[in-house]
Amino acid sequence: MTRLKSGAVGAVVVLAAVAGCTSGQDKGAAGSEPKSGGGAVLTAAEALPVKGRAPKTGYSRERFGSAWADTDANSCDTRDDILKRDLKDVRFTGGRCKVSYGLLDPDPYSGKEITYRRGASKVDIDHVVALSDAWQKGAKYWDASKRIALANDPLNLIAVDASANRGKGDGDAATWLPPDKDYRCPYVATQVAVKKKYGLWVTSGEKEAMEKVLAACPDQKLPSGGNPTEAPARFTAR
Repeated sequence: MTRLKSGAVGAVVVLAAVAGCTSGQDKGAAGSEPKSGGGAVLTAAEALPVKGRAPKTGYSRERFGSAWADTDANSCDTRDDILKRDLKDVRFTGGRCKVSYGLLDPDPYSGKEITYRRGASKVDIDHVVALSDAWQKGAKYWDASKRIALANDPLNLIAVDASANRGKGDGDAATWLPPDKDYRCPYVATQVAVKKKYGLWVTSGEKEAMEKVLAACPDQKLPSGGNPTEAPARFTAR
């Protein structure tokens, strides 16, 4: 479900505790270079459309395609792509795709150092904008190609502590923010970037929470990059 290394390729809890952002972490989950600063992310947040949350009826993970589809055709699945991007001291098994070991140092959500071992991992790949949240805020009405693209877009993906990620669930910024206060601004900035890129809306409470976080870090950059918003035609979803 989802802090980055410098120079990485490609492209988060409780509202009552919102505070303390730093501008140093200015890349989104995709590790891409920022477009601009000086309030750009707050301006983008303010421009997001506001609507009520649609019913969750009909949602399933399968509506976003098979998990970790290789939509960028690099012969590695999306999960391994993100592990390679976000972990340090990476080791592989059976080639250069399957990550067998690495260090998440630090985990952006908790600030802790976590060791990744394939098959016994304490690391999850989080969708910064949860797929269920996206479903209730516009993705329900998309075609499958766009949903598959969102689910595999590096801009919306990040390696994190599994326990923190599972505590997040499908929460938005109004209900969950990273325990590490230093990562709240980059986290919210990435959510804004993803929702802007894909045309997703926010609830009034979510927008208020985003603006509250971002007001404390006016120099926070707006992440960009990631994959196209349509997956190749060979990928399908229910």
